Amino acid sequence: MTLDQAKRGQRVVIVSIPDEVVRSQAIRFGIMAGVEVECAEKLPAGPIVICKGKQEIAIGNRLAKNIEVKAA
Repeated sequence: MTLDQAKRGQRVVIVSIPDEVVRSQAIRFGIMAGVEVECAEKLPAGPIVICKGKQEIAIGNRLAKNIEVKAA
């Protein structure tokens, strides 16, 4: 599944970020394969807000479709 399919409150583990550009942007925020995050908020046709520790990151819907995850 991809990050845009995660439900609000669901904890997921990042499996892979295939696109090199997206991967390099995500690494700057500490988001990479193997990291567990929580889907804190999911806005209709808008960004997905994920939490990693005390950090909240808003990820655009199109970008979230490129991040493969699995349930934690």
